[in-house]
Order: sequence, then structure tokens, then C-alpha cells
Amino acid sequence: MILTRALAALSLCAAALAAPTEKRGVDFKWGSEKIRGVNIGGWLVLEPWITPSIFDGANQGRPQRDIVDEYTLDEKLGHDVALTILRKHWDSFVTWQDFNKIKQSGFNVVRIPIGYWAYDTFGSPYVSGARDYIDAAVDWSRSLGLKIIIDLHGAPGSQNGFDNSGQRIQTPTWGSGNTVQQTLQVLKTISQKYAQKNYQDVIIGIQLLNEPALYNGVSLDVTKQFYRDGYGQVRDVSDTPVILHDGFKQPNTWNAFLTPSDNNAQNVAIDHHEYQVFSDAFVRMSPLQHQQYVCSNSETYNGADKWTFVGEWTGAMTDCAKYLNGFDRGARYDGTFPGSTKVGDCGWQSNLSQWPQQYKDDTRRYIEAQIAAFETKTQGWFWWNFKTESAAEWDAFQLIDAGIFPAITGGRVDYKFGTIC
Repeated sequence: MILTRALAALSLCAAALAAPTEKRGVDFKWGSEKIRGVNIGGWLVLEPWITPSIFDGANQGRPQRDIVDEYTLDEKLGHDVALTILRKHWDSFVTWQDFNKIKQSGFNVVRIPIGYWAYDTFGSPYVSGARDYIDAAVDWSRSLGLKIIIDLHGAPGSQNGFDNSGQRIQTPTWGSGNTVQQTLQVLKTISQKYAQKNYQDVIIGIQLLNEPALYNGVSLDVTKQFYRDGYGQVRDVSDTPVILHDGFKQPNTWNAFLTPSDNNAQNVAIDHHEYQVFSDAFVRMSPLQHQQYVCSNSETYNGADKWTFVGEWTGAMTDCAKYLNGFDRGARYDGTFPGSTKVGDCGWQSNLSQWPQQYKDDTRRYIEAQIAAFETKTQGWFWWNFKTESAAEWDAFQLIDAGIFPAITGGRVDYKFGTIC
């Protein structure tokens, strides 16, 4: 990716390959300043593996155990009961103290997922109320010097079919009916507020949609037009950067789309996600093979003509975290996930006190390899997740406290194991 500013006299062809060049209003040096961030996942969009206690509690006395995501929590329990559960969670799961720990740990940006239903339920069973907590996060971040990317993580009909979209369904239905227009309506509400100049000291980007499943029935053409329309809505307000998820296509396949040569689109970034746990092949890898894959795979997310960052990644080498693959769905690693073959036993991975020193070292090597690769090939990264109830492999706070996640001091990552790639 070209990081130097293009001169006005450069050809149209050259401009197409350049990073956005107009003066940015946001208080962040897109194109040069490294993103070292964490996701605030499981807060304003529930995920069973991040807070399993909520789903275990909600399913008590329900033999069918049919509360599997935020949608069914709200649908099965009803508005008032669900709101009581959610309000308690919203108030307690994330506090100023969490944001302070993020800042003191050396991170500089947080990515905050939120669902469309926080702004308009469009007659669905979802319960509103989460939107006000974005304002709390803005206040905390402003007081601490952190930056925020607001990420629309769940769209009407679900854009990927996973519980992280709010609704676990076999096939995403986002893109059918009026779901795209509803999504744009919500994004307009978000943009009209948070893309304003008076938020640009904190809000450094608005992500139009998380992980649209272009591999599972979601139309690329529909997604592209949606991105164009969402971009336009933000530009109606300001020059706040607009972030596109790559839809699990290589970031450079989006080259020449929403660039300066494409209707003079400016300040657009690409979000790429990188996980090595969601297949039988990945969970069978040894720690060394995980590290080697980091190195061999790094070119796949290089070469985009937009600012690129890795918006989600983890140090997990197994899928053993309870409910990681969905409520009551089991794990590939221990063979309890449908169609999988056992690799080993789960149980100890989620408890750091049971980790052998070798596993701690292997995990840190894996984390360091990823950070180095991401910072070499992209503008930076957001670890998933800042904390969990019981999934140690994914829990930044636990890993930091245990000395497994490298310290970030003075804007420098404290590498323990040196160059891996």
C-alpha cells in the first residue's frame, strides 16, 4: 500500500493506487500511525462464548435450550425480562476501569461492535437500549486519549448467519427484502451523529458492516452498492474514514473500488479478519505450524490500495472455548463439533493456571508472530477480545496479566522471542 501522499499532478492511474490524500479531520494519522487495538466484543452484541453465564442462566428450566443468541434471548423471554438481563450486562461488563486498563496496557484504539436494533428494531423481537452506551464509551475514551471505531456488527436478517450478528441462522437473509435499506437507515443515524466534526477527536472510523458472508449467499453486487451508499451517507456529514470489511475476500480484490479514481472516494479503509481455529485443519496444527502459517499467509492480505488493518485475530490455537462455535455446538478439537474428529481434550485451555509453561511460550510466540506480520503488511490490528468470562485463549486482560500478551510501552511492542517470520 502506498503511504505517501499523491501529488495533484499524478495521473488518474497512479491516483487509483494511492492511499486517500485529502486532509483528514480525525485526530489519527491514518496511513502512518499504527493501530494497536482491542475489540469490545460481547458487550452491545451478545455472544454466548464471551458471556456463557447469560445463556446458561436464560436456558435454565428450558429443556430445549433454545436461547442461542441475542435474538432468541429477546424473543423467548420477552421484552421486559430480556431488557433486565441486558441492562445489567451493559452496566457491568464494560466500565471506565476496563477502558483505563486498555489504555494503560498500551493500546490506542478500540473497535466497538453494535447491532442495528440498538437504533431501530424494525418490528423484530430485539430489545433496544444499547445505543446510549456508545456515548459512555466516547466519554471514557476522550478522558483517556483512546480512539474508537464504531462497527455495525449485526444487520437485519443477519449478514453472516452467526450469533455474532445477533441471530444464528443457517443462511443469511441480509440482502433480501428491505434489509439493505433498513441497514442504511441505521447507518445514517449513526453517521449523522458520530461522523460530526465534534466527534473526530475520538471517532476515527465508521465500519459499515462486519463480516458479510460473501461465501454464503450474500451478493457481492448488493454489498458493493450498499458500501457505496453507506460511504455517501458518511460523506454527507464529514470526511470521517469509512471502513469496509473484505467479506473474506483478499483485501486487494477490492482495489479500484471506492478509491480516488472511483468518483474521488477518499478516506476508505479495509478490515480483514485472520483466525486459525475454525477448521479441522487449523486445530490440528502444532504451535510451530501456526507460527509458520502466519508467515506464509501474510501476503494474502497485503497489496490493497486502501489503508488495511486486521480487525479481528486471536492467540487461540484451539476452538475449545465454551460455545465458541455456537451455543451447545461443541468443539472441533475434542471431536464434539458435528463432523469433526478428535485432536485432543478440551478443558484446560480456558484456565490459565493449568497452562504448561511451554504452552504459554508457544502462545506468546504465536501472538508475536501475528503482531509482527500485521504491522509489516498492514496498518495494524485489533485483538479479539478485550476480556471474556472464561475463555483464556481469547482474553487480552488475562493474557496481559500473565505475561503472555506482549507489553506495549512507549508505542513499542515488547517482543520476547525476536523475529519469527
